[in-house]
Amino acid sequence: MSDSINVENLFKRFENVEAVAGISFSVGQGELFGFLGPNGAGKTTTINMLTGLARPDKGAIRIGGIDCTGNPKAAQRLVGIVPDESNLYPELTGFENLCFCAALYGIAKAERQSRARELLDDFALTPAADRKFAGYSKGMKRKLTVAAGIIHRPPILFLDEPTTGIDVASARQLRQLIASLHRDGTTIFLTTHYIEEAERLCDRIAFIVSGRIVRIDTVERLVQPVSEKHVMRIACAQIPAGIEDRLAEAFPEFAVALSTGGFIRVESGKPVKVGPLVRFLEDNGAEVKEARRARPSLEDVFVSITGVEADAMRREKEKKGGGQ
Repeated sequence: MSDSINVENLFKRFENVEAVAGISFSVGQGELFGFLGPNGAGKTTTINMLTGLARPDKGAIRIGGIDCTGNPKAAQRLVGIVPDESNLYPELTGFENLCFCAALYGIAKAERQSRARELLDDFALTPAADRKFAGYSKGMKRKLTVAAGIIHRPPILFLDEPTTGIDVASARQLRQLIASLHRDGTTIFLTTHYIEEAERLCDRIAFIVSGRIVRIDTVERLVQPVSEKHVMRIACAQIPAGIEDRLAEAFPEFAVALSTGGFIRVESGKPVKVGPLVRFLEDNGAEVKEARRARPSLEDVFVSITGVEADAMRREKEKKGGGQ
């Protein structure tokens, strides 16, 4: 499989902040490659350099076999770009926005109108085709922005946080559309801070923290080291102070961690018995609401490799208005 995207030793600094610090990776033709990390990790800076919106201080970029390091627009016709914020025109209708974007790629009038109607139908936006973009909901705006990014049928698509800040139903539909594009052979570079989204969609994932890639691998290989662990997630209405230390002393075979929202996470190499745990917690002043076994996931791997708590990622999601 040839590489659609190849990046070597990429650097970018803004004043005293090193936003991207010497990253290298490649994305194979037809691959769905995920960039996973918290806000401020360097995801958007990387995608901006790959799409020509920012110039690297150092390093090399090849898109579709074309050297784009000194000429970011050299591969423009090969790529579709969906930025984290919409770049469409509020005073134009959905149909007009798509036709305008198609015209920028030199698509003839009859073809661009046909393509615009096709995409409006695919994205369930036909009823809003003649409404001004300014009146669209967040989810509708995001879907039209994705449609505009693929109006010219690019073989390579860059998606920057595509489902951030939109409702659950719209996010689900967008993920289905992304998966469909992937099945049809489109190479997709996806940035996200939704761990579940990356696990669900991507072939391979790069963990990026503080401008550095700390791990790249397939989802299967990333999860494999934790797949044999046993995890119990306990929800409590009240957690007394010092309970983490007391649990660790009473159950030395368990790894215990507290998280916001009143959750206690217990991990072991052997099956975890619920009864003794719940009794111990209640005897020590905890009010247990629920205890359930959880499948170890990419979230566990991400936290162990990066040191970034998943709760911190969720808080970022909430700040941006996400609720998926």
